[in-house]
Amino acid sequence: MSNNYNLAVLYVLLSLILLPSSNFLPSVLAKSRSPITDSEIKKKKSECYADIDSGLWGGQCRSSSIAKENCALKCLSPACYELIYESDPLEEGEKDFIRGQEFKYCMYKLSLGESLEGVRGSFDY
Repeated sequence: MSNNYNLAVLYVLLSLILLPSSNFLPSVLAKSRSPITDSEIKKKKSECYADIDSGLWGGQCRSSSIAKENCALKCLSPACYELIYESDPLEEGEKDFIRGQEFKYCMYKLSLGESLEGVRGSFDY
């Protein structure tokens, strides 16, 4: 009986120590995740465009093609949009291939549960 009690106490203590740790759980979960594919990104972005067109994102997102694109990127991944574009959104006529690659890399890392540290600036030449 005492042995079972000791195991139960050990289990509770380990649970209290390990589960709240933000570093432990994502690293365990990341091992079972698969990276997001380009086709999954394209499908989700199409769904975002449909949501924007239906008015779910408000009229501001339909005010111009570039406003729609910024909203679609935010819809696609709020965390990656904040990291890559929020401080300097796309502007009319701008084609920013480097930030586009960083955004996709960010989504890839997020899909694996990895840290986003080092994503911004990773494609600067």
